Amino acid sequence: MKYLRLFADGQGESHFEEIEAELEPVTYAPPAPSFDVSAPMDATRYVFVRMPSGWSGDMHCTPRRQLFCVMAGEIEGTASDGTARTLGPGGMLVMEDTEGKGHATRVTSPEDVLAVIVHME
Repeated sequence: MKYLRLFADGQGESHFEEIEAELEPVTYAPPAPSFDVSAPMDATRYVFVRMPSGWSGDMHCTPRRQLFCVMAGEIEGTASDGTARTLGPGGMLVMEDTEGKGHATRVTSPEDVLAVIVHME
């Protein structure tokens, strides 16, 4: 399973990186059969968000480490290195650029973006 990571390097430049999550068979909810699960990652809370069609945010850092999961619509993020990525339904981005130059964001779909943001430790 793949997801994107957005992070700042030592010079404050933000970049995207594709990560492959290692999945192993686990009996997660016995007596249900096993299914593949990643290693656990700490989280503290989550919020639901709606960003209206046409919404745009200039360069900014993420306020905390967080996992952004798109449920509807499309959103484009542009790292400070100029790389842009678009996320649609099912897209996931671990945001870790809490300092540095940050990233810009804009809703690219005609419909609103609906997402879940999981605050990570």
